[in-house]
Amino acid sequence: MTTSKTLALTEKLIALSSVTPDDKGCQQHLIDILTPLGFVCETIQSNDVTNLWARRGTTSPVFVFAGHTDVVPTGPVEQWRSLPFIPTHRDGKLYGRGAADMKTSIAAMVVACEEFIAATPEHTGSIAFLITSDEEGPATDGTVIVCDKLKARGEQIDYCLVGEPTSSAQLGDMIKNGRRGSLSGRLTIKGVQGHIAYPHLAKNPIHEAAQALADLVEEQWDAGNEYYLPTTWQMSNINAGTGANNVIPGDMVIDFNFRFSTASTAESLQQRVHAILDRHDLQYDLQWTLSGLPFLTPRGTLSDALSAAIEQETGIVTELSTTGGTSDGRFIAQICPQVIEFGPPNASIHKIDEHIELRHIDPLKNIYRRTLEHLLPV
Repeated sequence: MTTSKTLALTEKLIALSSVTPDDKGCQQHLIDILTPLGFVCETIQSNDVTNLWARRGTTSPVFVFAGHTDVVPTGPVEQWRSLPFIPTHRDGKLYGRGAADMKTSIAAMVVACEEFIAATPEHTGSIAFLITSDEEGPATDGTVIVCDKLKARGEQIDYCLVGEPTSSAQLGDMIKNGRRGSLSGRLTIKGVQGHIAYPHLAKNPIHEAAQALADLVEEQWDAGNEYYLPTTWQMSNINAGTGANNVIPGDMVIDFNFRFSTASTAESLQQRVHAILDRHDLQYDLQWTLSGLPFLTPRGTLSDALSAAIEQETGIVTELSTTGGTSDGRFIAQICPQVIEFGPPNASIHKIDEHIELRHIDPLKNIYRRTLEHLLPV
């Protein structure tokens, strides 16, 4: 059975029930490990969120490990085969909330640094950690706050490796070198409420909007590019009516979301949605929320170093991808030219009985250490 330092640290972190935004002491535990290694640790509190910026060294290049200590809620505890905050070994796997997303990654990063510094104490450049307890939530008091602070005081970051669970079928088969942007809208179609038997005295917003919504569904927003699939538009919620079956509703509310590539901009997508709605002469109100811009790190120094480390450790030639949801990489990309995400397989994240295979834990740590060896040699 695996008895590594990485496993032991992972289990300690899982045992801390750090549901967003409560860090539950995870970051203090990291500080206790990093400080003796020569890291200067700074806790940055914002409302109920705890953030950590820890740096070892003052020279360039600056390599950052980024991640989050917060986890999503457990869901019905009775549906778990073992308690979510009691790390449990079963069938060659480690079970617990955060096992895959992303406490194993954080533990692997820390132990990788321990090993790298012990072997190469006079390495070039600097190593840093950017850790938050607000990634799974609104993400308004987390990584974005730290990035703003670093930018304001002129601290430069050259490379950032985010420990998100990017692998698919096996450890190392996929890394993320970018993410799509996320643009949401809340559309209110305005009608006139009335009795369903007298439609001529009312104006049904469902009927009024039907063709416009069909046009939005059928619209080809862009063709994507060599790095991204085409932009998508999806409705997530539609609400209309009073609950009575004899009342024409007075309005209808539709929530929708774009996941967009660098082939489009948020502004161009907004303009096109308004044009489609206006073409149908609708009375409406539309509120927009831009959660994140797309970012892309073309193949280069960081992706090459990580790809080489993965192949050395696993024999796998990894795939670069921009699929999936948003991450805190979108904030870091505003101050860092090379941002890559890599971590364990993601099939169980956010689910009941979240887990990671025990056989993946030390190889993940080794990949992170090898990446440091490639980028920060003596």
